[in-house]
Amino acid sequence: MQIYEELKARGLLAQVTDEDQVRDMLNNGKATFYIGFDPTADSLHVGHFMALCLMKRLQMAGNKPIALLGGGTGMIGDPSGRQDLRKVLTKEAIQHNIDCFKVQMSRFIDFSDGKALMVNNADWLLDLNYVDFLREVGVHFSVNRMLAAECYKQRMEKGLTFLEFNYMLMQGYDFYRLFLDYGCNFQFGGDDQWSNMLAGTELIRRKLGKDAHAMTITLLLNSEGKKMGKTASGAVWLDPNKTSPYEFYQYWRNVADSDVLKCIRMLTFLPLEQVDEMDKWEGSQLNKAKEILAYELTSLVHGEEEAKAAQDAAKALFGGGAKAEIPTTVLQDEDFANGEIGVIQALVKAGLVTSNGEARRAIQQGGVKVNGEKVGDVFAMLKKDDIASGEMIIQRGKKNFKKLVVE
Repeated sequence: MQIYEELKARGLLAQVTDEDQVRDMLNNGKATFYIGFDPTADSLHVGHFMALCLMKRLQMAGNKPIALLGGGTGMIGDPSGRQDLRKVLTKEAIQHNIDCFKVQMSRFIDFSDGKALMVNNADWLLDLNYVDFLREVGVHFSVNRMLAAECYKQRMEKGLTFLEFNYMLMQGYDFYRLFLDYGCNFQFGGDDQWSNMLAGTELIRRKLGKDAHAMTITLLLNSEGKKMGKTASGAVWLDPNKTSPYEFYQYWRNVADSDVLKCIRMLTFLPLEQVDEMDKWEGSQLNKAKEILAYELTSLVHGEEEAKAAQDAAKALFGGGAKAEIPTTVLQDEDFANGEIGVIQALVKAGLVTSNGEARRAIQQGGVKVNGEKVGDVFAMLKKDDIASGEMIIQRGKKNFKKLVVE
């Protein structure tokens, strides 16, 4: 099966322009394609994971990826899927985030010997003359059509700033510059990016003629992937210092039964024949599927050694072994009052909840345990001496554990 057909079989493609040309170029390794990453944090998260896996698949098929780092667009922020204005970052913060992205991307993409490029759109966006930009680019955009785009419509009631309104023009200009400077003839992105991506395709064709080969493809679930990057206790990051390999493993081990086979098909590199067989699995077999998913993805991000350690820790813990190597939360002296800390405060410190209110509700609903014993009192306290013994594990739900220690 060739790569275009495989992408369709894995459920990765939602919309394309010029499908016959797209199929031919991808299958014959003629595509130079880009995916953009705005550096809004100092780590990529699982919402970026599908895009990275796609880049890896296409590179393995002989196509050339361009990872576009949004040092310029990141200073504005994409309004797509947002209910409010993004936090405006300093140039220094953006550069730090870009440096972190580069390290993580290199685990997925081979940047050696010109096999892939890493480009920063700050190189052309930050030095633009605004009037020249309006004359060169803005003249090709219809305000009426822009306002009809979903990424803007959903913000109109709450307020869309003129700062954000420029984002579509800048993203379109990115594709134009990548086309001219690097021969980039494809752009990939989430289904929530369709309007922004079409803007780039249309800009190239208006400025260079309809015969210019600029093609657009969206991923079926990339916008859902962004949601997948968030959990009740925060984001699921690719940086092991922000989300440990064990926590990353557990995130995928806990996906819904209805999602596990879809995730295996879309995100792992297991042969489709093997995945097709797994599509028939039911009941308890789905737990085995979840273990396969968690191991494969943890191995991709953190390496086989860490994936094996996370798998062993999970099996030891769920098999009754309270001494498994699970993630640790270090409590400081100032976290205690009179030698004690409340279970509510411990849950928050451990990152198992995001607020005292959420912790209180979890306790009231019977979802919190300490060393396997259910906590029924929202005012329950944990003794510092007991925690210092190194044997205290706090749990929220069936699968979320943290070991508490004292520094």
